[in-house]
Amino acid sequence: MRQSCTDRHGSTPGIDERWRRSPLGAQGVMREWLLDRGSLTARLKVLCRNFHVRVIAQGRVPGGPDEVPILGARRTPLVGRDVLLMDGDVPLVFAHSVLRADDLRGPWHAISRLGSRPLGAALFADPRVERRPLRFRRLHAGHPLYCAATAATRYDLPPLWARRSVFFMRAAPLLVSEAFLPGLADCWQSNRLR
Repeated sequence: MRQSCTDRHGSTPGIDERWRRSPLGAQGVMREWLLDRGSLTARLKVLCRNFHVRVIAQGRVPGGPDEVPILGARRTPLVGRDVLLMDGDVPLVFAHSVLRADDLRGPWHAISRLGSRPLGAALFADPRVERRPLRFRRLHAGHPLYCAATAATRYDLPPLWARRSVFFMRAAPLLVSEAFLPGLADCWQSNRLR
């Protein structure tokens, strides 16, 4: 049975100040993946035989209450992109990126032409991009990122580890959140045994 995407108190999900500086409780390979500050895309390309990006949605988004303040976008339209990072038919990571619409026409204009190419590759290839520290949290039913990952995969998902960070290009912020799906641990384990 699919878990509900409203919290147990029936309130609107989204307000969330529980992103932490450390993934407390994450262990083993999951902790290693969460803490890796390099390009997730590059690491997945090494791990996976059939890595590709599946675009789920892109366009105007309202922005979550915990995203809007980070982007300084109280009265500014936002643009978002949701993708699955895949190994063949297996979803490994659900990634959600959001930025101010004006910045997509400004400093971040190049990412409007990504199509099914990975955002991470573009971010790490550009020396003008500055990345802020990672933040972590465990996602449960009711959190907007968990709900989006569930909708994208069409799976009943357990609680998920996630991380996010803000990238800056000429003072324009881009918030990238990544939820690590069960397929990632399975893929890592099967490739390790080869």
